[in-house]
Amino acid sequence: MKVNLGSPRRPRIEMLPLIDTVFLLLVFFIYGMLSMAVHHSLPVKLPSSSTAKVDKSDFVTVTVKSDGSVFVNKRPVSMGNLSEVLRQFPAKQRRGALLFADKTVSYQTLFSVLDRIREAGINRISLQAQLEKG
Repeated sequence: MKVNLGSPRRPRIEMLPLIDTVFLLLVFFIYGMLSMAVHHSLPVKLPSSSTAKVDKSDFVTVTVKSDGSVFVNKRPVSMGNLSEVLRQFPAKQRRGALLFADKTVSYQTLFSVLDRIREAGINRISLQAQLEKG
């Protein structure tokens, strides 16, 4: 006796669970990339700005504290030696600099640091600020 099992059905791939999985992976990788941003600066009191944006690129970080001391990626550097230290970084990091300057730093000190950064061949300088509250 022959048993009729009907016509064989082709397997189907359901699209909704596949789309959910793809979006879950996308969200996971986006959050992973955002958390990998590294800033090598020291904490200073930044001036406030209503249009400040956080720049999370891998640039050289220069910090000027309120007493006029200068740091490059958290390492103390003298003002006269700043250009030489910045030239030692790889070309990828020397394409730009993030400048964190305390809001009480004198205008002359700030421009001296900017001049030293430009002497090192870095022309893209981003002055960092914090977002105004309110």
